Amino acid sequence: MDYKEFESKNIFGLGAENTAYAKFFIGMSYLNPLTTPGDDKPGYANVTFEPGCRNNWHIHHAAKGGGQLLLCTAGEGWYQEWGKALRSLKAGDVVEIPAEVKHWHGAKKDSWFAHIAVEVPGENTSNEWLEPVTGEEYGRL
Repeated sequence: MDYKEFESKNIFGLGAENTAYAKFFIGMSYLNPLTTPGDDKPGYANVTFEPGCRNNWHIHHAAKGGGQLLLCTAGEGWYQEWGKALRSLKAGDVVEIPAEVKHWHGAKKDSWFAHIAVEVPGENTSNEWLEPVTGEEYGRL
């Protein structure tokens, strides 16, 4: 999906360059916060990936609760949990990621991709960023 077609479908908007987390991504991503997270409510943000962009392997830690939901809204992407099969994503797909599960997500090589990322509230939550998905690994997809 080229940018012009993607832009017409990305209803939550591109947002700003995701500079705060750029070191955990290969390629360009954009972040559009939709709500302000709090102790008793999740944070929602539209994350957009340019073609080929993906984040590093990472884990959402929590003593209780926690994890992440991905609500796919435009384009096509990938999701994978450590040791499991790759999952193709498109608009309308939902990914439930429990706390303590190592995973990554991002755009396909030839498509922009956007999802709403929902940080599920929990106790003692944190994110641990790990190794990148290498070009060799990604190139085999």
